[in-house]
Amino acid sequence: MFIFNIFFIFSVITGFFSPDEKKETTPFDWKNATVYFMLTDRFYNGDPTNDVNFNRINQTHETRRFMGGDIKGITKKIEEGYFNKLGVDAIWFSPVNEQIHGSVNEGQGETYAFHGYWIRDWSSMEPNFGNEADLPELMRVAHAHGIRILLDVIINHTGPVTDTDPVWPADWVRTEPQCNYQNYNSTVFCTLVKNLPDVRTEQTQSVELPQSLLDKWASENRLDKELSELDAFFARTGYPRTPRYYIIKWITDYIRKFGIDGFRVDTVKHTEADVWADLAKEAQIAFDEWKAKNPEPIQQNQDFFMVAETYNFGALNGRLFDFGDKKVDYFAAGFDSQINFGFKGDAHKSYEEIFSSYSQILNEGELQGVTFMNYISSHDDGWPFDTARKRTFESATKLLLAPGQAQIYYGDEIARPLTVEGAQGDANLRGFMPWNDPTHQDLLLHWQKLGQFRQNHLSIGAGAHEMVSAKPYVFGRTYQKNNVEDRVIVALDLPKGETEITVAEYFADGLEIFDAYSGKSYKVAQGKVKVKTDAGIVLLERMN
Repeated sequence: MFIFNIFFIFSVITGFFSPDEKKETTPFDWKNATVYFMLTDRFYNGDPTNDVNFNRINQTHETRRFMGGDIKGITKKIEEGYFNKLGVDAIWFSPVNEQIHGSVNEGQGETYAFHGYWIRDWSSMEPNFGNEADLPELMRVAHAHGIRILLDVIINHTGPVTDTDPVWPADWVRTEPQCNYQNYNSTVFCTLVKNLPDVRTEQTQSVELPQSLLDKWASENRLDKELSELDAFFARTGYPRTPRYYIIKWITDYIRKFGIDGFRVDTVKHTEADVWADLAKEAQIAFDEWKAKNPEPIQQNQDFFMVAETYNFGALNGRLFDFGDKKVDYFAAGFDSQINFGFKGDAHKSYEEIFSSYSQILNEGELQGVTFMNYISSHDDGWPFDTARKRTFESATKLLLAPGQAQIYYGDEIARPLTVEGAQGDANLRGFMPWNDPTHQDLLLHWQKLGQFRQNHLSIGAGAHEMVSAKPYVFGRTYQKNNVEDRVIVALDLPKGETEITVAEYFADGLEIFDAYSGKSYKVAQGKVKVKTDAGIVLLERMN
């Protein structure tokens, strides 16, 4: 039986624990991971000296400019214990690659690449976000706090073309047709939107590097170094010098240099599946090389992890993504998980409908051996669950107790508004994190209690679900893998006061069990416990 010591229980109540003690207590499984996602520029400004670069001073709407958030800001919040208190296992932040220097008119005036998805140079970092000293420091601090780092990566497209950002050569990118998403070809071999050049990942003939990139490297005194590294990569792999393999080399360099734990991969369905298989192969090679040179307990016995943004993938639809004329299994192309775009709709269902259906497909259905990442809001989803933030406690409960992985989007935990006055489109979803807003501390505490309980129990996201009773609604979760056994009981929507709960199949008579939500303990008698709650929720775990 998976045993929790008294110090650990104290940690759940207070939010305090040391990383070493946490790792000794709870083994890690990506299938139970809670991932915190933020747009770096919108999270926390740790270094005001890097707020303006490349003369980005054009007038923009306030929601479409750089606001100063950076890697140092994320690092500071890790150091403060913000993520540990939320039970966060991994942090995913927007791409770190150098962005286009110019701005683009998107219908609400000019827009800069504050979000990180308009890459100009894969081989260098965006100075607004940080530099090559900031990223290893973030990795060091994150790992010291028991947190893994997912880097957001793109192969599908470059950034838009502007007066200061030339289009890449025609053998590198296509600028038409624009995708109409009617079938496979009109989703893959096309530009997502106008003026977003699509990388020719299907190219089989070797291509020369863009002259603009060579000139840039020369001006930065790194031309010989970059060319030498490319020569070594292609000599080792035997790959042709085509666009996909250049970019794969540049992306996997971040693993070799900094020890990144995994990738969140952008726009997966817009590129051929074998591109991702190649990326997964090279990423694992780079990760193994890093670990051999930099052994760390947090990465021991871990493989490189990849989660796919396959837009409109729904967990309950099974493994295959259906283009209408073609079905593709992206899990078979190297992905361990895919973002579950279906959760925002499924969250309108009852707890039991969600939990039982998700558990079934993960434990008995098509998704055995893999997982998916649930979310309630995100950076480019205009239809989040609870846009008006009226069901915030319910959002947390459903997300953090659902089978599968959980993705917290920055500010979900404090009801950051998803509508911003004067904003249009995605800008509504990308406001700055309101650190000084004290109005939702009770909600934050709810997220913290659920998040830590989830982190401490592999059975929540990676175990098997069973309803114990419908009224009151009580369920159990069980995890049995690699000589680890974990069992919990959760009761939701309880009336205030005392309620009797059946726990017979999970906790033996005479056993003292602990409610991680209230901090109360109970003794099992005749297969039941009498719990007392004012919050309507109990999270029961074995005490010793």
